Amino acid sequence: MSTVEASDVHATAIVAPSARIGARASIGPYCVIGENVVLDDEVVLHSHVVVEGRTTVGPRTQIFPFASIGHRPQDLKYQGEDSSLAIGSDCMIREHVTMNPGTEGGGLETRVGNGCLFMVGAHVAHDCKIGDHVILANNATIAGHVEVGDHAIIGGLAAVHQFVRIGAHAMIGGMSGIEHDVIPYGLAMGERARLSGVNIVGMKRRGFDKAAIQGLMAAYQKIFTGDGTLAERIEQVAQNADGNEVVRAIVDFVRQESSRSLCQPKPGHGQ
Repeated sequence: MSTVEASDVHATAIVAPSARIGARASIGPYCVIGENVVLDDEVVLHSHVVVEGRTTVGPRTQIFPFASIGHRPQDLKYQGEDSSLAIGSDCMIREHVTMNPGTEGGGLETRVGNGCLFMVGAHVAHDCKIGDHVILANNATIAGHVEVGDHAIIGGLAAVHQFVRIGAHAMIGGMSGIEHDVIPYGLAMGERARLSGVNIVGMKRRGFDKAAIQGLMAAYQKIFTGDGTLAERIEQVAQNADGNEVVRAIVDFVRQESSRSLCQPKPGHGQ
């Protein structure tokens, strides 16, 4: 870490003396940086950004005007414990985004991965765990303790219930309410969201081969429209995964312990 003087800090910005500012960081007009904040190399705060608490912002991340990062959680159980917020590298955090640190009830940390995009007004609550290359569109909000896998996309104005898991490469439609865990590669939408298939378009864009996609579609049909209980269907899919890592990801996801049930298609609706 360099000294504040070695970086580009606007004269109107307020930077606590104990804050750690990386080399070639840029802090624009009227920003406020708290005493326990760490801004890594080449971080850019454009203007009117507030970063507080025990917050770390990774290299080359950009934060746009009126974002509030690291202020105390919106949780009445929070009693001032030393929790933290860790944001990865190369993220884009747009105007009016809010992110809160963790709480004692959630491991004392909120964590955001690398290469994520948070569009205008998105909210990341306390104790969330966000993977790499995740996108939250305008005004998407995720409640406390939510986990979001790599490359997942949450559409505009969508809201995710606390403790829900969103699997890697999943796609959440705009204005959806997500009450249940969404499988990796799943498509979910609706006021009280239901699965509507798998994210084939996203998989093609990310270079998944035909065999992986066909295996996923077959597994989806078996899990959600086959005979027997869900546990029995998952075991059958696991036995026939044949090294398909995409299918294995869904099996592992469903087998993990969760406080939320699984988001499923409407009865009679498979893909």
